[in-house]
Amino acid sequence: MKKLLIAALALTSAAAFAHNCPNEMKAIDAKMSTAKLADADMAKVKALRADGETMHKAGKHDDSMKALGEAKKMLGI
Repeated sequence: MKKLLIAALALTSAAAFAHNCPNEMKAIDAKMSTAKLADADMAKVKALRADGETMHKAGKHDDSMKALGEAKKMLGI
């Protein structure tokens, strides 16, 4: 019973984490409009954000969050 509860909690946590990708994308989108980055850096942020969305749609949420996290770091979020 204890193992079943732990497994259920792990799945719930993973599902909640996976659904955070859209919130991360919204935060990036909001910050991009006011960010003062060099053109090359902004292009990288846009590429990372696009990659994050593509990976999210493909169900690769860990990879998506990694790309989105890098974009957020570059934006200072």
